Order: sequence, then C-alpha cells, then structure tokens
Amino acid sequence: TDPALVAVRRPLPARLYWAAVREIVEPDSVRRALAEREALVRWDGSDRGVVGAAAAVAWPGRRATWEAISYRDPARIGRPRRVSAASVRAAQRADPRLFLCYDPRTRRLLVAPHTPCPILFGLRGRVAAAVLRARPRVRAEPVERWMLFRTNQGTGDHFVRRDPAAWLPGRSGWFDGTVIGAPLRGPGGHVSFVLHSARDAAAVPCIAFEPTKTLPAVARQLVEGDRLRVWGSRTDGPTVRLEGIEVRRWSPVGPRTRPPTCPGCGRNAR
Repeated sequence: TDPALVAVRRPLPARLYWAAVREIVEPDSVRRALAEREALVRWDGSDRGVVGAAAAVAWPGRRATWEAISYRDPARIGRPRRVSAASVRAAQRADPRLFLCYDPRTRRLLVAPHTPCPILFGLRGRVAAAVLRARPRVRAEPVERWMLFRTNQGTGDHFVRRDPAAWLPGRSGWFDGTVIGAPLRGPGGHVSFVLHSARDAAAVPCIAFEPTKTLPAVARQLVEGDRLRVWGSRTDGPTVRLEGIEVRRWSPVGPRTRPPTCPGCGRNAR
C-alpha cells in the first residue's frame, strides 16, 4: 500500500473527489492543487496515495453510508477469526437499514475479511444509528476497540454514464443495451454475454464473475432481446466486468428457466 496523509485549513474543491473516483488522476496534479492551498502532505512509498487522501478530504458527502469497524486484540491477529454468522444474520433481519452484511443467496458472511489484518468485522448501514445499535449484538471474539466511519460505500459515486466506444481502461460506468445471442458459461462458472449499446450501437462483451454469485445467476437467465442497464468497469480490452445488472425489459419471447406454477394455488413452486 501507499499510505498518505493530507491536512488542510479550508475545504478542498469537490472536483478532486469526483475525478479520483471516476477517472485516472496523476499525483502531480493533485499535489499542485494541495500546494496552492498550503496543505500538509505526507506519504510513504509511492505518492499515489495522496490522490486518495485528497479525495477523502474533498468528498462532498451528499450521499453517505456508515460502517462500524471492530478491531481484534493484537495478540489474536493471524489466528482464525471467530464471528457468529447467525448473530450477523439476525442483526440484518432485524434492521433493513443494514446492508452487505450477509448474502442470503450464497450464505456468505460479508462483514469479516479473510486476511491477517487487525479488523475483526465491519457492519454497514444507511444510517449511523443502525450500525451502532447492531454492533453489540454480533457475537464474536473479544473486541479490542471499534470506530464509526462515514463512507461512500454503496453510493455508486464512481459510476457515470459511458459510451462504450469511448470507454477508456481503468474507468467505471454504466450504459443501456440489448442482449445479442445467448449467454455463455465459461470456465470457473463465469458467464459472458454481448450487449448492443443503445447510444453508440457498439457490440459490448460483458462478463459476470462467479464469486459474485448473484450476477452470474441473473446472466444465465438472459435471452436475446432483453433490455438491460449494466454497471461495471473496463481494464485492458473491450470487456465490461460487471458490478450490477438491472433488467429494464424482458424479451417477450425465448425460453427461461423459471419455477413452474402450482395448478392448485397459482404460486411459483419452490
């Protein structure tokens, strides 16, 4: 990592934040802007961390979420974490303002990292009161300390509408399109398909990666003619790596794998 610290006496322009989350920003341009404001700037390693630190200070925060992070006893770092999945599920069921705590489709716990870092677990919520109320209800190994963070997680600030033909590598965005052909399931369970862009008529390859679980499940159900809005990012090459899929209109024709209807009650079978 390339940690950095930025301290200023007056607010930084919001453009530093929006550029950092939506485009590729060179550290030199940010350092010049900070020098103009006589900011205190420190970093270790590469100065690229200055971009993120300045963006955090410049963040307007009009849309925000909250995360309460609990930290481990330093003596336990490197040992397996003990966090009760049942207590996390109960907390999320009790308060719908919590999000990304537990995935009911895959039964994955989303609050605890898998690396030997100091974090024990983090609860995310749309309001601070929700995470503060839920944090003590999570059963886990002893918590050494905890801290509440105001964040941009789940806000979608990094997404902006993109024309696929002009979409540069390293950027995130969204666009509307129509499915061409049938989805293909590749090695590892990844699912790929092609969208015909509504704005510039480009044929855009998209891929839903298996670890996301929900996205490939949706992608497998698509048929030619379905109209979608997709969110994702590009690295090298034309493929959009999906972070979200919204079906705007199902195609009126084409087979789909759906539960049959019960002839008795009219509900979908399970």
